[in-house]
Amino acid sequence: MILPALNDYYQRLSDDPAAGVPLPGYSQQKIHFVLVIDANGKLVQSPVDLRNREGKKLTPRELIVPEAVKRTAGVAANFLWDNTGYVLGADNKGNPERARQCFDAFKERQHAIGDGFDDEGMIALLRFLDSWNPADAEALMFWEEMAGQNVVFQLDGERRYLHDRPKIRAAWRAYGADSGSATKAPCLVTGQVAPVARLHPAIKGVRGAQSSGAALVSFNLSAFESYGKKQNFNAPVSEEAAFAYTTALNHLLRFDSRQKVSAGDTTFVFWSERDNPLEHFLGNVFADPVATGDDPGDTKALRNFLEAVRDGKKLPGIDEEMKFHILGLSPNAARLSVRFWLVSSTAEITANVGQHFRDLAIDRRFDTDPEYPSLWRLLRETALQGKSENIQPLLGGGVARAIFTGTPYPQNLLAAVINRIRADHNINYLRAALIKACLVRRYRITKQNPMEVKMALNKESTDVAYRLGRLFAALEKVQRDALPGINTTIRDRYYGSASATPKTVFPQLIRLAQHHIQKADYGRVSDKNIEEILLEVKEFPAHLNLDQQGLFALGYYQQRQALYPKSEKNA
Repeated sequence: MILPALNDYYQRLSDDPAAGVPLPGYSQQKIHFVLVIDANGKLVQSPVDLRNREGKKLTPRELIVPEAVKRTAGVAANFLWDNTGYVLGADNKGNPERARQCFDAFKERQHAIGDGFDDEGMIALLRFLDSWNPADAEALMFWEEMAGQNVVFQLDGERRYLHDRPKIRAAWRAYGADSGSATKAPCLVTGQVAPVARLHPAIKGVRGAQSSGAALVSFNLSAFESYGKKQNFNAPVSEEAAFAYTTALNHLLRFDSRQKVSAGDTTFVFWSERDNPLEHFLGNVFADPVATGDDPGDTKALRNFLEAVRDGKKLPGIDEEMKFHILGLSPNAARLSVRFWLVSSTAEITANVGQHFRDLAIDRRFDTDPEYPSLWRLLRETALQGKSENIQPLLGGGVARAIFTGTPYPQNLLAAVINRIRADHNINYLRAALIKACLVRRYRITKQNPMEVKMALNKESTDVAYRLGRLFAALEKVQRDALPGINTTIRDRYYGSASATPKTVFPQLIRLAQHHIQKADYGRVSDKNIEEILLEVKEFPAHLNLDQQGLFALGYYQQRQALYPKSEKNA
Protein backbone atom coordinates (compact mmCIF):
# COMPACT_ATOMS: atom_id res chain seq x y z
CA MET A 1 0.00 0.00 0.00
CA ILE A 2 2.94 2.38 0.54
CA LEU A 3 4.23 2.36 -3.04
CA PRO A 4 0.77 2.75 -4.68
CA ALA A 5 0.00 5.67 -2.34
CA LEU A 6 3.28 7.38 -3.25
CA ASN A 7 2.68 6.66 -6.94
CA ASP A 8 -0.75 8.34 -6.70
CA TYR A 9 0.83 11.30 -4.92
CA TYR A 10 3.31 11.70 -7.79
CA GLN A 11 0.43 11.78 -10.29
CA ARG A 12 -1.13 14.56 -8.22
CA LEU A 13 2.15 16.51 -8.11
CA SER A 14 2.81 16.10 -11.83
CA ASP A 15 -0.56 17.73 -12.56
CA ASP A 16 0.49 20.79 -10.55
CA PRO A 17 3.10 22.95 -12.36
CA ALA A 18 3.88 24.81 -9.13
CA ALA A 19 5.10 21.56 -7.48
CA GLY A 20 8.15 21.48 -9.75
CA VAL A 21 8.56 17.69 -9.75
CA PRO A 22 10.54 16.20 -12.65
CA LEU A 23 8.99 14.16 -15.43
CA PRO A 24 10.05 10.54 -16.05
CA GLY A 25 13.69 10.38 -17.07
CA TYR A 26 14.64 13.42 -15.00
CA SER A 27 15.56 14.08 -11.38
CA GLN A 28 16.13 17.05 -9.11
CA GLN A 29 19.79 17.51 -8.22
CA LYS A 30 22.00 20.01 -6.42
CA ILE A 31 24.05 21.97 -8.96
CA HIS A 32 26.87 24.32 -7.97
CA PHE A 33 28.35 25.82 -11.18
CA VAL A 34 27.68 26.32 -14.90
CA LEU A 35 30.27 25.95 -17.67
CA VAL A 36 29.49 28.33 -20.57
CA ILE A 37 30.80 27.19 -23.99
CA ASP A 38 30.56 28.61 -27.51
CA ALA A 39 29.62 26.83 -30.71
CA ASN A 40 33.23 25.68 -31.18
CA GLY A 41 33.31 24.04 -27.75
CA LYS A 42 35.52 26.62 -26.06
CA LEU A 43 34.98 28.02 -22.56
CA VAL A 44 34.08 31.67 -23.12
CA GLN A 45 34.05 32.90 -19.52
CA SER A 46 34.75 31.85 -15.97
CA PRO A 47 32.40 29.23 -14.45
CA VAL A 48 29.11 30.77 -13.26
CA ASP A 49 28.37 30.25 -9.57
CA LEU A 50 24.77 29.03 -9.10
CA ARG A 51 24.91 28.78 -5.32
CA ASN A 52 22.55 30.80 -3.16
CA ARG A 53 23.77 32.62 -0.08
CA GLU A 54 21.83 31.88 3.11
CA GLY A 55 23.44 33.95 5.84
CA LYS A 56 27.09 32.93 5.83
CA LYS A 57 26.42 29.65 4.04
CA LEU A 58 26.36 28.97 0.29
CA THR A 59 23.88 26.30 -0.80
CA PRO A 60 23.65 24.69 -4.27
CA ARG A 61 20.69 25.35 -6.53
CA GLU A 62 18.14 22.58 -7.16
CA LEU A 63 17.77 21.93 -10.91
CA ILE A 64 15.80 19.33 -12.85
CA VAL A 65 18.35 17.44 -14.94
CA PRO A 66 18.50 14.08 -16.75
CA GLU A 67 18.01 11.30 -14.23
CA ALA A 68 21.10 10.31 -12.24
CA VAL A 69 22.63 6.91 -12.76
CA LYS A 70 22.71 4.40 -9.91
CA ARG A 71 26.31 4.34 -8.70
CA THR A 72 28.12 1.80 -6.56
CA ALA A 73 31.92 1.44 -6.55
CA GLY A 74 32.22 1.44 -10.34
CA VAL A 75 32.45 4.29 -12.84
CA ALA A 76 29.10 5.44 -14.30
CA ALA A 77 28.49 8.81 -15.93
CA ASN A 78 25.39 11.01 -16.07
CA PHE A 79 24.11 12.78 -19.17
CA LEU A 80 24.93 16.51 -19.59
CA TRP A 81 25.79 17.02 -15.90
CA ASP A 82 27.94 15.47 -13.20
CA ASN A 83 30.69 16.30 -10.72
CA THR A 84 33.96 17.76 -11.97
CA GLY A 85 35.67 14.37 -11.77
CA TYR A 86 33.46 13.20 -14.64
CA VAL A 87 32.92 16.49 -16.52
CA LEU A 88 36.46 17.88 -16.34
CA GLY A 89 38.54 14.85 -15.36
CA ALA A 90 39.74 16.50 -12.15
CA ASP A 91 38.55 16.76 -8.56
CA ASN A 92 39.89 17.09 -5.03
CA LYS A 93 39.93 13.38 -4.12
CA GLY A 94 43.64 12.82 -4.72
CA ASN A 95 43.22 10.09 -7.37
CA PRO A 96 43.92 11.61 -10.81
CA GLU A 97 43.92 8.21 -12.54
CA ARG A 98 40.34 7.48 -11.47
CA ALA A 99 39.29 11.03 -12.37
CA ARG A 100 40.66 10.42 -15.88
CA GLN A 101 38.64 7.18 -16.10
CA CYS A 102 35.52 9.07 -15.03
CA PHE A 103 36.14 11.74 -17.66
CA ASP A 104 36.55 9.12 -20.38
CA ALA A 105 33.28 7.46 -19.29
CA PHE A 106 31.48 10.82 -19.34
CA LYS A 107 32.77 11.66 -22.84
CA GLU A 108 31.86 8.20 -24.11
CA ARG A 109 28.29 8.50 -22.82
CA GLN A 110 27.73 11.93 -24.33
CA HIS A 111 28.92 10.62 -27.72
CA ALA A 112 26.77 7.48 -27.39
CA ILE A 113 23.62 9.57 -26.94
CA GLY A 114 24.51 12.76 -28.83
CA ASP A 115 26.21 11.45 -31.96
CA GLY A 116 24.10 11.52 -35.09
CA PHE A 117 21.58 14.28 -34.47
CA ASP A 118 21.75 17.92 -35.44
CA ASP A 119 21.75 20.26 -32.42
CA GLU A 120 24.13 23.18 -32.02
CA GLY A 121 24.34 22.74 -28.27
CA MET A 122 25.11 19.00 -28.38
CA ILE A 123 27.72 19.50 -31.09
CA ALA A 124 29.38 22.23 -29.01
CA LEU A 125 29.50 19.95 -25.95
CA LEU A 126 31.09 17.08 -27.89
CA ARG A 127 33.70 19.47 -29.30
CA PHE A 128 34.47 20.71 -25.81
CA LEU A 129 34.95 17.18 -24.46
CA ASP A 130 37.12 16.12 -27.42
CA SER A 131 39.45 19.10 -26.95
CA TRP A 132 39.47 19.45 -23.16
CA ASN A 133 42.66 18.72 -21.21
CA PRO A 134 41.94 17.72 -17.55
CA ALA A 135 45.25 19.32 -16.51
CA ASP A 136 43.71 22.74 -17.29
CA ALA A 137 41.00 22.38 -14.64
CA GLU A 138 43.08 23.78 -11.80
CA ALA A 139 43.54 27.06 -13.73
CA LEU A 140 39.81 27.75 -13.73
CA MET A 141 38.45 30.50 -11.49
CA PHE A 142 36.65 29.19 -8.37
CA TRP A 143 38.42 25.83 -8.84
CA GLU A 144 38.96 25.22 -5.12
CA GLU A 145 35.23 25.73 -4.49
CA MET A 146 34.14 23.91 -7.66
CA ALA A 147 36.35 20.82 -7.39
CA GLY A 148 34.24 17.71 -6.82
CA GLN A 149 30.91 19.58 -7.14
CA ASN A 150 28.14 19.15 -9.73
CA VAL A 151 28.18 21.31 -12.87
CA VAL A 152 25.96 21.75 -15.94
CA PHE A 153 26.54 23.33 -19.37
CA GLN A 154 25.15 26.39 -21.10
CA LEU A 155 25.60 27.63 -24.67
CA ASP A 156 26.94 31.16 -24.94
CA GLY A 157 24.17 33.71 -25.50
CA GLU A 158 21.38 31.48 -24.14
CA ARG A 159 19.67 31.61 -20.74
CA ARG A 160 18.52 27.97 -20.74
CA TYR A 161 20.84 25.12 -19.88
CA LEU A 162 22.04 22.63 -22.43
CA HIS A 163 19.84 19.83 -21.07
CA ASP A 164 16.75 22.04 -21.56
CA ARG A 165 17.15 22.39 -25.35
CA PRO A 166 14.15 20.73 -27.11
CA LYS A 167 16.15 18.46 -29.44
CA ILE A 168 18.34 17.26 -26.60
CA ARG A 169 15.29 16.52 -24.43
CA ALA A 170 13.79 14.53 -27.32
CA ALA A 171 17.03 12.59 -27.78
CA TRP A 172 17.14 11.80 -24.06
CA ARG A 173 13.55 10.51 -24.06
CA ALA A 174 14.28 8.33 -27.08
CA TYR A 175 17.41 6.97 -25.44
CA GLY A 176 15.45 6.15 -22.28
CA ALA A 177 12.80 4.29 -24.26
CA ASP A 178 15.43 2.23 -26.12
CA SER A 179 17.55 1.44 -23.07
CA GLY A 180 14.72 0.31 -20.80
CA SER A 181 14.72 -3.03 -19.05
CA ALA A 182 14.27 -6.07 -21.26
CA THR A 183 12.47 -7.89 -18.44
CA LYS A 184 8.72 -7.35 -18.44
CA ALA A 185 6.26 -8.44 -15.78
CA PRO A 186 3.03 -7.28 -14.10
CA CYS A 187 3.93 -4.26 -11.96
CA LEU A 188 3.17 -4.65 -8.25
CA VAL A 189 2.14 -0.98 -8.11
CA THR A 190 0.04 -0.46 -11.24
CA GLY A 191 -0.82 -4.04 -12.23
CA GLN A 192 0.21 -3.37 -15.82
CA VAL A 193 2.75 -5.43 -17.75
CA ALA A 194 5.76 -3.16 -18.24
CA PRO A 195 9.59 -3.14 -18.16
CA VAL A 196 10.74 -3.90 -14.61
CA ALA A 197 13.29 -1.64 -12.89
CA ARG A 198 16.41 -3.59 -11.93
CA LEU A 199 17.44 -0.85 -9.47
CA HIS A 200 15.27 1.88 -7.97
CA PRO A 201 16.43 5.51 -7.63
CA ALA A 202 17.93 6.46 -4.27
CA ILE A 203 15.90 8.11 -1.49
CA LYS A 204 17.58 11.16 0.06
CA GLY A 205 16.70 13.29 3.06
CA VAL A 206 16.11 10.69 5.79
CA ARG A 207 17.97 11.78 8.92
CA GLY A 208 20.92 9.49 9.65
CA ALA A 209 20.85 7.74 6.26
CA GLN A 210 23.67 7.92 3.71
CA SER A 211 23.95 11.36 2.12
CA SER A 212 24.17 9.73 -1.30
CA GLY A 213 20.77 8.16 -0.72
CA ALA A 214 19.35 4.86 0.45
CA ALA A 215 16.98 2.26 -1.00
CA LEU A 216 13.46 1.53 0.14
CA VAL A 217 13.28 -1.61 -2.05
CA SER A 218 16.49 -3.56 -2.75
CA PHE A 219 17.92 -7.08 -2.95
CA ASN A 220 21.72 -7.19 -2.92
CA LEU A 221 22.50 -10.63 -1.48
CA SER A 222 21.67 -14.11 -2.72
CA ALA A 223 19.92 -14.86 0.58
CA PHE A 224 17.23 -12.31 -0.34
CA GLU A 225 16.65 -13.70 -3.84
CA SER A 226 14.36 -16.48 -5.08
CA TYR A 227 13.44 -18.38 -8.24
CA GLY A 228 16.72 -17.30 -9.85
CA LYS A 229 15.73 -13.64 -9.98
CA LYS A 230 18.36 -11.00 -9.30
CA GLN A 231 18.11 -7.67 -7.46
CA ASN A 232 14.72 -5.89 -7.74
CA PHE A 233 13.35 -8.39 -10.23
CA ASN A 234 12.34 -10.25 -7.05
CA ALA A 235 9.74 -7.51 -6.43
CA PRO A 236 8.73 -6.41 -9.94
CA VAL A 237 8.00 -2.68 -10.03
CA SER A 238 7.87 -1.01 -13.43
CA GLU A 239 10.48 1.62 -14.28
CA GLU A 240 7.75 4.24 -14.51
CA ALA A 241 6.28 3.36 -11.09
CA ALA A 242 9.75 3.17 -9.48
CA PHE A 243 10.51 6.65 -10.80
CA ALA A 244 7.13 7.96 -9.61
CA TYR A 245 7.25 6.68 -6.03
CA THR A 246 10.90 7.67 -5.46
CA THR A 247 10.35 11.14 -6.95
CA ALA A 248 7.30 11.69 -4.73
CA LEU A 249 9.18 10.52 -1.63
CA ASN A 250 12.22 12.68 -2.42
CA HIS A 251 9.87 15.64 -2.89
CA LEU A 252 8.41 15.04 0.58
CA LEU A 253 11.91 14.68 2.07
CA ARG A 254 13.48 17.74 0.41
CA PHE A 255 15.36 20.17 2.65
CA ASP A 256 12.69 22.87 2.83
CA SER A 257 9.72 20.50 2.98
CA ARG A 258 6.96 21.30 5.47
CA GLN A 259 5.57 17.80 5.05
CA LYS A 260 8.21 16.02 7.10
CA VAL A 261 9.07 15.75 10.78
CA SER A 262 12.18 14.15 12.32
CA ALA A 263 11.75 12.58 15.74
CA GLY A 264 14.77 10.73 17.10
CA ASP A 265 15.96 8.31 14.42
CA THR A 266 12.63 8.34 12.54
CA THR A 267 11.69 10.76 9.78
CA PHE A 268 7.94 11.10 9.18
CA VAL A 269 6.40 12.35 5.94
CA PHE A 270 2.68 12.95 5.38
CA TRP A 271 0.39 13.71 2.47
CA SER A 272 -3.25 13.47 1.46
CA GLU A 273 -4.95 12.39 -1.73
CA ARG A 274 -5.83 16.00 -2.60
CA ASP A 275 -4.54 19.41 -1.56
CA ASN A 276 -5.21 19.79 2.15
CA PRO A 277 -4.22 22.58 4.61
CA LEU A 278 -3.37 19.90 7.17
CA GLU A 279 -0.40 18.88 4.99
CA HIS A 280 1.20 22.30 5.47
CA PHE A 281 0.27 22.86 9.13
CA LEU A 282 1.25 19.49 10.55
CA GLY A 283 4.95 19.95 9.81
CA ASN A 284 5.01 23.31 11.59
CA VAL A 285 3.28 21.84 14.62
CA PHE A 286 5.82 19.09 15.24
CA ALA A 287 9.01 20.24 13.53
CA ASP A 288 12.33 21.27 15.04
CA PRO A 289 12.21 25.11 15.17
CA VAL A 290 16.00 25.23 14.74
CA ALA A 291 15.65 23.45 11.38
CA THR A 292 12.55 25.29 10.14
CA GLY A 293 13.40 28.73 11.51
CA ASP A 294 10.11 29.21 13.34
CA ASP A 295 7.99 27.78 16.10
CA PRO A 296 4.33 26.71 16.37
CA GLY A 297 2.05 29.66 16.86
CA ASP A 298 4.30 32.15 15.04
CA THR A 299 1.66 32.98 12.43
CA LYS A 300 -1.97 33.88 12.96
CA ALA A 301 -3.18 31.17 10.57
CA LEU A 302 -1.19 28.50 12.39
CA ARG A 303 -2.36 29.69 15.81
CA ASN A 304 -5.99 29.65 14.65
CA PHE A 305 -5.45 26.11 13.36
CA LEU A 306 -3.91 24.96 16.66
CA GLU A 307 -6.65 26.52 18.75
CA ALA A 308 -9.35 24.94 16.59
CA VAL A 309 -7.69 21.51 16.75
CA ARG A 310 -7.15 21.69 20.52
CA ASP A 311 -10.75 22.76 21.14
CA GLY A 312 -12.14 20.05 18.83
CA LYS A 313 -13.73 22.53 16.40
CA LYS A 314 -14.38 21.74 12.75
CA LEU A 315 -11.69 23.17 10.50
CA PRO A 316 -13.01 25.37 7.67
CA GLY A 317 -12.12 24.40 4.11
CA ILE A 318 -11.03 20.85 4.99
CA ASP A 319 -12.66 17.67 3.72
CA GLU A 320 -12.61 15.57 6.87
CA GLU A 321 -13.23 12.31 5.01
CA MET A 322 -10.15 12.78 2.80
CA LYS A 323 -7.51 10.05 3.16
CA PHE A 324 -4.35 11.07 4.97
CA HIS A 325 -1.09 9.09 4.84
CA ILE A 326 1.81 9.13 7.32
CA LEU A 327 5.04 7.21 6.65
CA GLY A 328 7.91 6.86 9.15
CA LEU A 329 11.37 5.88 7.86
CA SER A 330 14.60 5.06 9.70
CA PRO A 331 18.14 4.54 8.36
CA ASN A 332 19.50 1.02 8.08
CA ALA A 333 22.92 1.06 6.40
CA ALA A 334 22.27 1.51 2.66
CA ARG A 335 18.55 0.83 3.12
CA LEU A 336 15.57 2.41 4.80
CA SER A 337 13.39 0.69 7.37
CA VAL A 338 9.68 1.39 7.51
CA ARG A 339 8.99 2.21 11.15
CA PHE A 340 5.47 3.50 10.79
CA TRP A 341 2.69 3.45 8.19
CA LEU A 342 -0.76 4.89 8.77
CA VAL A 343 -3.66 5.46 6.40
CA SER A 344 -6.28 7.51 8.17
CA SER A 345 -8.72 10.34 7.54
CA THR A 346 -8.16 14.05 8.01
CA ALA A 347 -10.82 14.10 10.73
CA GLU A 348 -9.12 11.32 12.72
CA ILE A 349 -5.66 12.88 12.46
CA THR A 350 -6.86 16.32 13.56
CA ALA A 351 -8.84 14.77 16.42
CA ASN A 352 -5.76 12.86 17.65
CA VAL A 353 -3.51 15.91 17.38
CA GLY A 354 -6.11 17.95 19.28
CA GLN A 355 -6.28 15.30 22.00
CA HIS A 356 -2.48 15.42 22.27
CA PHE A 357 -2.51 19.14 23.03
CA ARG A 358 -5.41 18.75 25.47
CA ASP A 359 -3.49 16.04 27.31
CA LEU A 360 -0.43 18.31 27.49
CA ALA A 361 -2.37 21.34 28.75
CA ILE A 362 -1.11 22.55 32.13
CA ASP A 363 -0.56 25.93 33.75
CA ARG A 364 2.50 27.55 32.24
CA ARG A 365 5.24 28.67 34.58
CA PHE A 366 6.19 31.71 32.46
CA ASP A 367 4.30 33.64 29.80
CA THR A 368 7.11 32.80 27.37
CA ASP A 369 6.53 29.04 27.72
CA PRO A 370 5.10 27.66 24.42
CA GLU A 371 1.38 27.03 24.59
CA TYR A 372 1.68 24.44 21.80
CA PRO A 373 5.11 22.83 22.31
CA SER A 374 6.56 21.09 19.28
CA LEU A 375 7.52 17.43 19.34
CA TRP A 376 11.19 18.44 19.17
CA ARG A 377 10.89 20.64 22.28
CA LEU A 378 9.21 17.85 24.20
CA LEU A 379 11.71 15.17 23.25
CA ARG A 380 14.62 17.46 24.08
CA GLU A 381 13.45 17.49 27.71
CA THR A 382 14.19 13.76 27.90
CA ALA A 383 17.77 14.08 26.62
CA LEU A 384 21.05 14.56 28.46
CA GLN A 385 22.01 18.27 28.45
CA GLY A 386 18.89 18.97 26.40
CA LYS A 387 20.66 18.05 23.14
CA SER A 388 18.79 16.55 20.19
CA GLU A 389 21.55 14.04 19.49
CA ASN A 390 21.02 12.54 22.96
CA ILE A 391 17.34 11.70 22.43
CA GLN A 392 16.78 7.95 22.74
CA PRO A 393 16.69 6.46 19.20
CA LEU A 394 13.31 4.71 19.46
CA LEU A 395 11.60 7.28 21.66
CA GLY A 396 10.79 9.88 18.99
CA GLY A 397 9.08 7.39 16.72
CA GLY A 398 7.05 5.95 19.60
CA VAL A 399 5.82 9.38 20.74
CA ALA A 400 4.91 10.46 17.21
CA ARG A 401 3.03 7.18 16.69
CA ALA A 402 1.04 7.80 19.89
CA ILE A 403 0.18 11.35 18.78
CA PHE A 404 -1.02 10.33 15.31
CA THR A 405 -2.96 7.25 16.43
CA GLY A 406 -4.29 8.42 19.81
CA THR A 407 -2.76 5.42 21.63
CA PRO A 408 -0.93 5.65 25.00
CA TYR A 409 2.48 7.29 24.94
CA PRO A 410 5.37 4.80 25.23
CA GLN A 411 6.16 3.81 28.80
CA ASN A 412 9.81 4.78 28.36
CA LEU A 413 8.74 8.41 27.77
CA LEU A 414 7.58 8.77 31.38
CA ALA A 415 10.68 6.94 32.60
CA ALA A 416 12.95 9.23 30.55
CA VAL A 417 11.35 12.38 31.97
CA ILE A 418 11.49 11.09 35.57
CA ASN A 419 15.15 10.10 35.13
CA ARG A 420 16.07 13.56 33.84
CA ILE A 421 14.29 15.21 36.78
CA ARG A 422 16.09 12.95 39.25
CA ALA A 423 19.40 13.81 37.54
CA ASP A 424 19.13 17.61 37.30
CA HIS A 425 16.24 18.35 39.76
CA ASN A 426 14.52 20.59 37.22
CA ILE A 427 10.72 20.25 37.09
CA ASN A 428 9.85 22.76 34.38
CA TYR A 429 6.68 23.40 32.40
CA LEU A 430 7.47 21.06 29.50
CA ARG A 431 8.41 18.14 31.75
CA ALA A 432 5.30 18.62 33.88
CA ALA A 433 3.20 18.73 30.68
CA LEU A 434 4.76 15.48 29.45
CA ILE A 435 4.15 13.73 32.77
CA LYS A 436 0.53 14.91 32.83
CA ALA A 437 -0.02 13.78 29.23
CA CYS A 438 1.40 10.30 29.90
CA LEU A 439 -0.71 9.76 33.01
CA VAL A 440 -3.93 11.32 31.73
CA ARG A 441 -3.89 9.32 28.51
CA ARG A 442 -3.14 6.02 30.20
CA TYR A 443 -5.77 6.57 32.90
CA ARG A 444 -8.36 7.50 30.27
CA ILE A 445 -7.65 4.52 28.00
CA THR A 446 -7.01 1.79 30.58
CA LYS A 447 -9.28 3.18 33.35
CA GLN A 448 -6.70 2.00 35.90
CA ASN A 449 -6.86 5.04 38.14
CA PRO A 450 -9.96 7.09 38.93
CA MET A 451 -7.86 10.16 39.82
CA GLU A 452 -8.34 13.19 37.59
CA VAL A 453 -5.11 15.02 36.70
CA LYS A 454 -6.00 18.67 36.26
CA MET A 455 -4.29 21.63 34.61
CA ALA A 456 -3.81 23.47 37.92
CA LEU A 457 -3.40 22.57 41.57
CA ASN A 458 -5.98 20.03 42.75
CA LYS A 459 -6.42 20.57 46.50
CA GLU A 460 -9.20 17.95 46.61
CA SER A 461 -6.95 15.10 45.47
CA THR A 462 -6.25 12.53 48.17
CA ASP A 463 -3.60 10.64 46.17
CA VAL A 464 -0.64 10.14 48.51
CA ALA A 465 2.05 10.60 45.85
CA TYR A 466 0.47 13.83 44.59
CA ARG A 467 0.12 15.11 48.19
CA LEU A 468 3.74 14.31 48.96
CA GLY A 469 4.85 16.28 45.91
CA ARG A 470 2.79 19.23 47.18
CA LEU A 471 4.31 18.77 50.63
CA PHE A 472 7.84 18.79 49.22
CA ALA A 473 7.14 22.10 47.44
CA ALA A 474 5.71 23.59 50.65
CA LEU A 475 8.74 22.48 52.69
CA GLU A 476 11.07 23.99 50.10
CA LYS A 477 9.13 27.28 50.28
CA VAL A 478 9.52 27.28 54.08
CA GLN A 479 13.27 26.82 53.67
CA ARG A 480 13.53 29.68 51.17
CA ASP A 481 11.52 31.99 53.43
CA ALA A 482 13.75 31.24 56.39
CA LEU A 483 17.03 31.48 54.42
CA PRO A 484 16.61 34.14 51.68
CA GLY A 485 19.14 33.86 48.85
CA ILE A 486 20.00 30.24 49.58
CA ASN A 487 21.66 28.54 46.60
CA THR A 488 21.02 24.88 47.45
CA THR A 489 17.59 23.81 48.68
CA ILE A 490 16.12 20.50 49.77
CA ARG A 491 15.17 19.92 46.12
CA ASP A 492 18.85 19.73 45.16
CA ARG A 493 19.72 17.38 48.01
CA TYR A 494 16.63 15.26 48.61
CA TYR A 495 14.34 15.27 45.55
CA GLY A 496 15.42 11.87 44.22
CA SER A 497 15.00 10.01 47.50
CA ALA A 498 11.85 11.94 48.48
CA SER A 499 10.11 10.99 45.22
CA ALA A 500 11.20 7.33 45.32
CA THR A 501 11.44 6.39 49.03
CA PRO A 502 9.43 8.99 50.99
CA LYS A 503 9.54 7.09 54.29
CA THR A 504 13.29 7.52 54.62
CA VAL A 505 13.31 11.28 53.94
CA PHE A 506 10.09 13.09 54.91
CA PRO A 507 10.27 12.67 58.73
CA GLN A 508 13.67 14.36 58.66
CA LEU A 509 12.43 17.12 56.30
CA ILE A 510 9.44 17.89 58.52
CA ARG A 511 11.66 18.19 61.61
CA LEU A 512 13.93 20.52 59.64
CA ALA A 513 10.92 22.56 58.53
CA GLN A 514 9.93 23.26 62.15
CA HIS A 515 13.18 25.16 62.66
CA HIS A 516 12.64 27.07 59.40
CA ILE A 517 9.08 28.02 60.35
CA GLN A 518 10.28 29.55 63.62
CA LYS A 519 12.77 31.72 61.71
CA ALA A 520 10.32 32.86 58.98
CA ASP A 521 8.32 36.09 59.41
CA TYR A 522 5.12 34.36 58.36
CA GLY A 523 5.70 30.86 59.57
CA ARG A 524 2.11 30.42 60.74
CA VAL A 525 0.89 30.58 57.13
CA SER A 526 3.41 27.97 56.07
CA ASP A 527 2.48 25.78 58.99
CA LYS A 528 -1.20 25.85 57.90
CA ASN A 529 -0.24 24.89 54.34
CA ILE A 530 1.72 21.91 55.58
CA GLU A 531 -1.11 20.86 57.93
CA GLU A 532 -3.68 21.03 55.10
CA ILE A 533 -1.50 18.86 52.85
CA LEU A 534 -0.69 16.29 55.54
CA LEU A 535 -4.35 15.91 56.52
CA GLU A 536 -4.92 13.07 54.01
CA VAL A 537 -1.48 11.44 54.42
CA LYS A 538 -1.87 8.62 56.94
CA GLU A 539 1.69 7.34 56.59
CA PHE A 540 4.70 7.83 54.36
CA PRO A 541 5.03 4.99 51.78
CA ALA A 542 8.26 3.06 51.68
CA HIS A 543 8.41 3.18 47.87
CA LEU A 544 6.68 4.99 44.97
CA ASN A 545 6.36 3.33 41.56
CA LEU A 546 6.96 5.17 38.25
CA ASP A 547 3.41 6.51 37.91
CA GLN A 548 3.46 7.68 41.52
CA GLN A 549 6.78 9.43 40.96
CA GLY A 550 5.10 11.22 38.03
CA LEU A 551 2.25 12.32 40.31
CA PHE A 552 4.81 13.44 42.89
CA ALA A 553 6.47 15.66 40.26
CA LEU A 554 3.08 17.07 39.19
CA GLY A 555 2.13 17.81 42.79
CA TYR A 556 5.43 19.58 43.31
CA TYR A 557 5.10 21.64 40.11
CA GLN A 558 1.49 22.68 40.64
CA GLN A 559 2.00 23.49 44.33
CA ARG A 560 4.92 25.75 43.40
CA GLN A 561 2.68 27.49 40.84
CA ALA A 562 0.23 28.23 43.64
CA LEU A 563 2.88 29.31 46.16
CA TYR A 564 4.73 31.82 43.99
CA PRO A 565 2.96 34.91 42.58
CA LYS A 566 3.00 35.51 38.83
CA SER A 567 5.28 38.54 39.12
CA GLU A 568 7.83 36.48 41.08
CA LYS A 569 7.71 33.66 38.52
CA ASN A 570 8.30 36.06 35.63
CA ALA A 571 11.22 37.60 37.47
